[in-house]
Amino acid sequence: MAKMYYAQNPDAQHDIHDLQVQLLGEIFNFYTDSGVFSKKMIDYGSQVLLSALNFSADQSLLDVGCGYGPLGISLAKVQCLEVTMVDINQRALDLAQKNAQRNGVRVKVFQSNVYEAVEDSFDHIISNPPIRAGKQVVHEILAGAYGHLNQGGSLTIVIQKKQGAPSAKSKMEQVFGNVDLVKKDKGYYILRSIKE
Repeated sequence: MAKMYYAQNPDAQHDIHDLQVQLLGEIFNFYTDSGVFSKKMIDYGSQVLLSALNFSADQSLLDVGCGYGPLGISLAKVQCLEVTMVDINQRALDLAQKNAQRNGVRVKVFQSNVYEAVEDSFDHIISNPPIRAGKQVVHEILAGAYGHLNQGGSLTIVIQKKQGAPSAKSKMEQVFGNVDLVKKDKGYYILRSIKE
């Protein structure tokens, strides 16, 4: 069986797609491939997450589990953020690097299993967490965010109600002492916690 997208080196045969999509009012072009999450289109959850984000220019952002980069790249370009993108999947990271260049944005991209290789702290962390990697990984993303956020910084995630939103919400409440349901759309929940 081919390894899932949540693997360091997916072994699926290459199958490059070229997507043109509108995100945050701008047109972007992304290369995708087999062995990465949502290769045929930008998944609906990511689109809902983007629609709920509005950061100030020049703030720093970490995109955890960035895949081929649609979230981080579009935010870097449209909201002028200083973006760092991490993923465990090397194939996704290679694509993210190419996609950043292709869309004319400068971002930092490197391999990290959740926060393992992340040293800095950020104004904002976002994630469309890899649900298929299991609850433990999702909760690591939520809990680990606290130590990588600047004071007043936020963690914003998208998660489907039926794929663990209630449990993610209580985890964020437990870690941060606060959590807001920012938006609901077709079963997707956008949850945000602030490091106070």
